[in-house]
Amino acid sequence: MIDPSAGELAVMALTVTVAYTVLGFSGFGAILVALPVLAHLLSLRVAVPVLLVCDLFAASLMGLKNRHLVDRPELLRLVPFLMVGMAFGVLLLARSSEPVLLTALGTFVLAMSLWNLFGRAGTGIVSAKWAVPAGLVGGTFSSMFGTGGPVYTLFLARRLRETSRLRATVGAIVLGSAVVRLVLFTSSGLFKPEGLLRLALMLVPLAVIGSLLGHRLQARVPQDRVRRVIWMLLVASGASVLWRGLSGWAA
Repeated sequence: MIDPSAGELAVMALTVTVAYTVLGFSGFGAILVALPVLAHLLSLRVAVPVLLVCDLFAASLMGLKNRHLVDRPELLRLVPFLMVGMAFGVLLLARSSEPVLLTALGTFVLAMSLWNLFGRAGTGIVSAKWAVPAGLVGGTFSSMFGTGGPVYTLFLARRLRETSRLRATVGAIVLGSAVVRLVLFTSSGLFKPEGLLRLALMLVPLAVIGSLLGHRLQARVPQDRVRRVIWMLLVASGASVLWRGLSGWAA
């Protein structure tokens, strides 16, 4: 039975609102912001499905709004490998212990944050062959934690030069992967815990409000500066989850 206290609900509500404001602002990153916080309040096998429900509603706003701008060749290139990675990720989520999952999540968040803060990504067009690792790794982490967005966004950013087309394509992948994850999670029993859906539906309106707010802030706030602050906060967040995971191994 999932029955968080009033204080825990308040923390979750604030976290989801901020996380989906980041999504509306940058096009991805909601789960990277929300999951490390929720992992301190809920089991990951509960937190991940809860955020998936939020993703379905919030991603619908992104994925359907500019669907005419989606780059279909790039989308079709990634999809087969995303599907394989997602099937593998659900298997890992369902069968791995909590310390293993926390360690993997903390490592991923910390690595992505440090890369975005200090990495020097190239600017040239990359080969389409990179769709294979981007799809497999992005799909795996999409199913495990819903955090695959940054992986395939890095690939698509080196393939698509138009920002509007990039955002639309990423939005379509986020929405499509959320629908596929819903099917996979339902079939694997991850939605069975009592109270999970009730908690998710309580948080959905905040996810939608945050997405709309983030979209309105795009033209009013310096994006590079805000993103840098977000990645700096995520370094601390990822490190705390990693520490908790490693502590679980020692227990």
